[in-house]
Amino acid sequence: MKIIALVSSLLRPVRFLVIAFTCTLLFVSNAFPAFAIESYQSNPEEATTQLLETQRKTDEVGRSNPPGLERVQRESNKGLNEVQGDADIDKMKRPSNSTSSTSVEDEIENLLEKVTGKK
Repeated sequence: MKIIALVSSLLRPVRFLVIAFTCTLLFVSNAFPAFAIESYQSNPEEATTQLLETQRKTDEVGRSNPPGLERVQRESNKGLNEVQGDADIDKMKRPSNSTSSTSVEDEIENLLEKVTGKK
């Protein structure tokens, strides 16, 4: 019984620190919820044309009969998919525009080389 009382008396300060840290974390996370607001602020008028065109096509497809296979394939071959077309295709990551990036395998290999000291 003395051992339990000893362990309990040693954990009281730690328990207080954990509770204090948790309360501080909750306060800070509620007081400063969006540090990202200082980042790039998009213009509400930006890309409205593309969105309206995509919405128009979506509404058109929704009101009409289900499209046939040939029509879906023809529209899909124009861009990303039937409705979106090639909207923002230049912003997407693909092998042709991400040649400078490293793959996950390369990153893991580099990390393992650093840890083991082998090069």
